[in-house]
Amino acid sequence: MSQRPFNLIGELINHSFARARRAWEAKDTSAYQHLAKIQETGGAGALTVNIDGTQSLRVKQEEMIAFLPDLVPALQEATSLPLAFDNPAIAYHAKALELYDFSKSARPIFNSISASRENLDEMFALIKQYDTDVIVMASEKLADGQSLPCENAQDVYESTLYFTQRLREEAGRTNDQIIVDPGLAPVASDTYGLINMGLDGMRMIRQDPILTGVHLSIGLTNFSFGVPKNIREGLENAYITLAMEAGLDTVLGNPEKDLHMLPEDSPYLTVVRDALELGRPKEGETQEDAGFMQSEKIMDLFDLNND
Repeated sequence: MSQRPFNLIGELINHSFARARRAWEAKDTSAYQHLAKIQETGGAGALTVNIDGTQSLRVKQEEMIAFLPDLVPALQEATSLPLAFDNPAIAYHAKALELYDFSKSARPIFNSISASRENLDEMFALIKQYDTDVIVMASEKLADGQSLPCENAQDVYESTLYFTQRLREEAGRTNDQIIVDPGLAPVASDTYGLINMGLDGMRMIRQDPILTGVHLSIGLTNFSFGVPKNIREGLENAYITLAMEAGLDTVLGNPEKDLHMLPEDSPYLTVVRDALELGRPKEGETQEDAGFMQSEKIMDLFDLNND
């Protein structure tokens, strides 16, 4: 497996994956421990802990919180990697951080804050109290007190600047304790230009000296959602290559995959680069028109590796 030139947050403790889902259904902490160990062996630098429900699995908030006293110590027994607690509810984070043994692992990660989160002030206070790193979802913005999706790279940049300043002032964070996620859409169905928006937002963030040291991350699996399995890893590596050119340094992804940058002559990189260029509207085109051309170009890869 190639050495990764980025920090990897392992994503497998998430009920969208069958092994984690089975672990939850059995309330089997040893199965979660196994997932932690294989991700550490696979080179992860931190592990996400997302035990929320999915479209096919109903999980109540009180069930998650009741399981944390079993799960958090079990994970810290299995690995010394920091845990990234992923949930929109402050009650989940409060219990998880209360249980976290700081003598066994490095600073945990609060995943995440965003414009749509309730109790933002309380979240900032919790981040400060427990001295956590924090992931900011910069795909949303605050406008006149309302949460709205970001529409362009300037929105992503301004959301990043807003939350970075608040985290420094209200939660005592330094830039290197902040991880910004500009959002990532499936490339085969991105008719809104969201992938280019995120990449352009990264470039703007990297150009601002006020934001020097801030980390940039994405949930990589989103990019290849909906395409044939045989090309997903190649697509993800193509995105990694382009995103690292824009300033990406952290990936939420699967440590069991061979995630790495691609050479310039890679067909995956060529097609994805060309597709994203088609996804930028030219004069007389709508964003939807460009998005459909982007999706059609990605189909050039569908016949690869069919054997």
